[in-house]
Amino acid sequence: MLNSESLNQFLSTVVGIVWGLPLVFLLVGGGIFFCLHSRFLPYRYLTRSVALLGRGADDHDRGQLSHFQALSTALSGTLGMGNVAGVALAISMGGPGAIFWMWVSACLGIATKFYTCTLAVMYRGKDSEGKWQGGPMYVVREGLGQRWLPLAYFFAFAGLLGTMPSFQINQLVAILRQTVGESTGMASAESHFGFDLSVGFLLAGVVLAVAWGRLRRLGSVTGVLVPAMVIGYLLLTAGVLMTNLEKIPAAFALIFSDAFSGHAVAGGALGSVIIMGVRRAAFSNEAGIGTEAMAHGAAKTAEPVREGLVAMLGPVIDTLLVCTCTALVILVSGVWSASEADGIALTTQAFDLLFPGGGKWILVVVVTLLSMSTVFTFWYYGSKCLGFLIGAQYQEHYIWFYLMLVVLSSVVSLNLVVNIIDIMYALMAIPTMTSALLLAPKVRAAAKIYFAQNPH
Repeated sequence: MLNSESLNQFLSTVVGIVWGLPLVFLLVGGGIFFCLHSRFLPYRYLTRSVALLGRGADDHDRGQLSHFQALSTALSGTLGMGNVAGVALAISMGGPGAIFWMWVSACLGIATKFYTCTLAVMYRGKDSEGKWQGGPMYVVREGLGQRWLPLAYFFAFAGLLGTMPSFQINQLVAILRQTVGESTGMASAESHFGFDLSVGFLLAGVVLAVAWGRLRRLGSVTGVLVPAMVIGYLLLTAGVLMTNLEKIPAAFALIFSDAFSGHAVAGGALGSVIIMGVRRAAFSNEAGIGTEAMAHGAAKTAEPVREGLVAMLGPVIDTLLVCTCTALVILVSGVWSASEADGIALTTQAFDLLFPGGGKWILVVVVTLLSMSTVFTFWYYGSKCLGFLIGAQYQEHYIWFYLMLVVLSSVVSLNLVVNIIDIMYALMAIPTMTSALLLAPKVRAAAKIYFAQNPH
């Protein structure tokens, strides 16, 4: 019988296999292909993407969310612990150079999201209840045909497990324990199971309250939470970095130098730095993974290209902006090279060092918003995957399984959680990128018509 250490070792081996060079080539090479195939179109129309956020929902069209709500819902699934704890993991496991490769992956992810999210609207399909849905499983079914249907079920199964709330809940409970629990005596470093479990039940109740309102409530909640948490987090990091301006150039220099040397990584393997950067970028902005396509596929619009333009803002906000702020705080503080902590603990140490007294408390508030918004959205993604697998009439029962996961995630180990999510994200990327590459000519043809009719 496998003990926890043996299980973690086994899962780590599987992660190394699925996140090998073939998957990196698929994500990075696919992004390069989309850039060239589109003649760099997504980058030329970034300003139009911003302008489209103010456009209201097209009431007579299919879908349930406005452009802004769709982007907010997608961002709420990416703007979470991946931007705070995930960046810390990237640095602790891959060195500062991993951040450079996160940037590269995010830049390519702009084009990837344009293609995958355009297809999510272009090839929407009806679920078993006759409601229009979007996502890679429907892109495969409607765009590639019945012979590719196993690939659609493959994505739905991987998505069901990949959108578990484990990482978000695990790290949220960790920071609440370190700040609230230990400072009040409700928990200690040696004995904290009871505190963690109690917080898990509390968070499960919050999730149930939001999930009961289904997608429309989710869109309303994320439409408020996402702008608030982005602005709040950027203000927090800006305040910390402004008092350490003289150290920022050295932090950037370290990122660029280590990106091509890998000296900060155990063993000094450059390939490990690149793979870690791509892996954490995928967890951060989900470009090419497919989850974001489920949110944008619910947009109330009949124009696929327009939604694709809105979607490509995700990697810009998520990785190039928010993740960079987190990385700079960690590198400027110096805790990454002097501490054995990882994940949210490392980020908390950095803020506490640079902003003694108040930094970690503000971080607790912001991180709570970041993680819970992701948990809300992942419930929606998981229910849609289950609905595709066994029928939409049963997907409402997914909430009870999801609440159980919320509670369990509060007490499991970080390594176990990270390994499971990494494996599932790798598996989800295969059908998402395969279908997008095969259907890429459809996107370019639609974009040509759209921009001919809407030149400005």
